[in-house]
Amino acid sequence: MANIELRDLHLVKKALAIAVLAIERQSGPLRPGSDQHEMKLLLDRLTSDSEIEHYTRSAWIAVTGGLPPQ
Repeated sequence: MANIELRDLHLVKKALAIAVLAIERQSGPLRPGSDQHEMKLLLDRLTSDSEIEHYTRSAWIAVTGGLPPQ
């Protein structure tokens, strides 16, 4: 398995946060809920409590073009 560090790790965390949010916003029978759950678990393992808010906010901006609801 490859070691992912520094900028690469940041990009992986950001991509996971975006994917989790994008899947969450989908509806219908083809929504990959198990993928979303596993991506969320991986994101939780890779990020600290203080980082998760940053990545969640970045995902909202990327997916919706705006800030997350307060």
